[in-house]
Amino acid sequence: MGLMSIVKINVLTVPEEQRETLEKRFASRAGAVEGSDGFEWFELLRPVEGTDSYLVYTRWRSEEDFQAWMAGPMQSAHRPASPGGEQPKPAASGSTLWSFEVVQQAAPKQG
Repeated sequence: MGLMSIVKINVLTVPEEQRETLEKRFASRAGAVEGSDGFEWFELLRPVEGTDSYLVYTRWRSEEDFQAWMAGPMQSAHRPASPGGEQPKPAASGSTLWSFEVVQQAAPKQG
């Protein structure tokens, strides 16, 4: 079996009144990760019921690719977007990073 990807899931605690702000901030950063070496996939998952946690799902070719993005491009992607350079109020009140290795995957059948 060949090398499999790694998945990073950032769990963000977002109060309901900050959901729109968080989603707009992610939308304004569209394209910030897609060109990174080893990047494979991104999804921002909004909670439907029973939780105030958003999931930020990214998939990478390797842990090294993810760490390289964290050390460089991620830093600029998370800089203040306001014209004066001041740091905007955080939309999330907490963050936890989960890490996984992909051991099995499937795609829809063609036909």
